[in-house]
Amino acid sequence: MAVVVVGGHSRNVGKTSVVAGIIARLPQMHWTAMKITQFGHGLCTANGEPCDCTTADHTLAISAERDGASGTDSARYLAAGAIKSLWVRTRQGNLAPAMWRIRKEIAEAENAIIESNSIMQFLRPDLYLTILDRGTADFKSSARLYLDRADAVLLHSPDLVPHWSGVSLKLIEGKPQFLIAPPEYMTDEVIQFVAAKIAGTKHSLLSQTPI
Repeated sequence: MAVVVVGGHSRNVGKTSVVAGIIARLPQMHWTAMKITQFGHGLCTANGEPCDCTTADHTLAISAERDGASGTDSARYLAAGAIKSLWVRTRQGNLAPAMWRIRKEIAEAENAIIESNSIMQFLRPDLYLTILDRGTADFKSSARLYLDRADAVLLHSPDLVPHWSGVSLKLIEGKPQFLIAPPEYMTDEVIQFVAAKIAGTKHSLLSQTPI
């Protein structure tokens, strides 16, 4: 099996579209897909807006998407062809309590793809893709923390000269870089790279330890 993680430096940079694109282009992988959202102070860290991410006990909720036409990000995974789609919500900085369930879902999956940066604290995936858009000033601390671990970088523009304070682009020097653009945020080159990287992988839960 393979475990793929897709992250990005900010909201609205195409993370969900990239995940859906990989699922749609590699249907033979029979993906279990997960979206991880962290919330705090009444706002969603996915988009900075008030939302229903908060859970009944204000700690953790994991729900399975059933309707591929509902319009949610997890529904987009189903619509793209995922065998199973989950939405994981936790309080900001409190992902650890959800890891037992996430590991269980990964263990039961043929292959797993996860939309998150923070999951990198607990997993060593077979492939980690990060998305950078120089036109977006915000840079999440979770994306900065794991930038050097990206196996490839997906760029909105070939001219990567952003104004990101405290972010060293030396961390991605020498890494494969691919241009993506809306509405698909996906290319044949990206899919070929992903397929080559995960070919023959035999992911072990023993490698899923905190970094």
